Amino acid sequence: MSPDVTHERALVRALPWLLLVVGVVYDLSTPPEFTAAPLFTAAPLIAAPFYSLLSTSLIGAASCLAVLGLHFNNTTTDVEAVTELLTLVTVAVLAALINSVVRRSDQQLASARTISETAQRAVLPQPDHRIGGLDIAARYEAADADAFIGGDLYAVQDTPHGVRVIVGDVRGKGMGAVAAVAVVIGAFREAAEQEATLEAVAQRLERALAREGTRRNGLDAFEGFTTAVLAEIPHGDRAIRILNRGHPEPLLLRGDGRLCVLSASEPALPLGMGDLGGWPDRADEAEFPPGAMLLLYTDGLSEARDIRGEFYNPAARLGGRIFPGPHGPDMLLATLAEEVRRHTGGGGTDDMALLAVRRPDAADAPADAPSDVTGRD
Repeated sequence: MSPDVTHERALVRALPWLLLVVGVVYDLSTPPEFTAAPLFTAAPLIAAPFYSLLSTSLIGAASCLAVLGLHFNNTTTDVEAVTELLTLVTVAVLAALINSVVRRSDQQLASARTISETAQRAVLPQPDHRIGGLDIAARYEAADADAFIGGDLYAVQDTPHGVRVIVGDVRGKGMGAVAAVAVVIGAFREAAEQEATLEAVAQRLERALAREGTRRNGLDAFEGFTTAVLAEIPHGDRAIRILNRGHPEPLLLRGDGRLCVLSASEPALPLGMGDLGGWPDRADEAEFPPGAMLLLYTDGLSEARDIRGEFYNPAARLGGRIFPGPHGPDMLLATLAEEVRRHTGGGGTDDMALLAVRRPDAADAPADAPSDVTGRD
């Protein structure tokens, strides 16, 4: 939370008591025909969304006592005093009722957040920081602060064929998209272990989505699709293979800051659109030297707009920058998330999934350190 937001909340929380103080000062320093009743009335209403029920009730009681004491001090009529006091009592009761409703809503929201966080951990578990000898970091940024998971996805799997990775974006929102995410990730983990090539993995995902489509009704069953990029980093090889199915292009950031956009040699349709045509999948290969880092992301990053409508361009922003060491992937993703928040003025309009994979170099560990051996993800 930014310091500005913290200061604003502190000011709002102090406002009910400030209104009471200002009301008393105003009433004592002005002629009897002037009244500060509107200030005393506003105090408990402002307190209701931000204070506890007890504190809201205390502010309401303090407002009533202030009005009662000021009328004793002034020469106002009994009718005016009774009218203002009844008004304040009514407002104080309403403020207490509003507070109770807000508290119940907060409890329901907290419960929904807990459920969302649990679903996210189940569907999108955070990968280990070290998989197959590679440094890994993943990050999910929801556009809606109260929704922790949507249609973006990522997964990392250490397999006999190397470390295999997927980042994708399911069309649509809500539970239908979450269900499709679960299908894609489940199919990927099984296919990544069993299939000898990335092309075969992509075809397994295509068939899994086709089966899912037959179980979904309406528009999603007809137009549902998933953009995805698959990557394979063979064990003991300085190469990386990329297969892109209609997804934003991955970026390869070398250890010296040079950046390469890994464009597909042949464009391909997203997963789930096989009925529109039968283009063969073809993976492209690129060098993945020690110290280099692969960045995969969804369009929540590349299509984040500022107030002028300009997109955030990760390739332009990252060129020449270095994120060294085993914590480089975490630093890269944290930097991207912060820059997107600044670029959009607080948050994007679409979810954003980020995944960074770094090949360690000789500077990461002493020369006599044992080689890294990890279990399967």
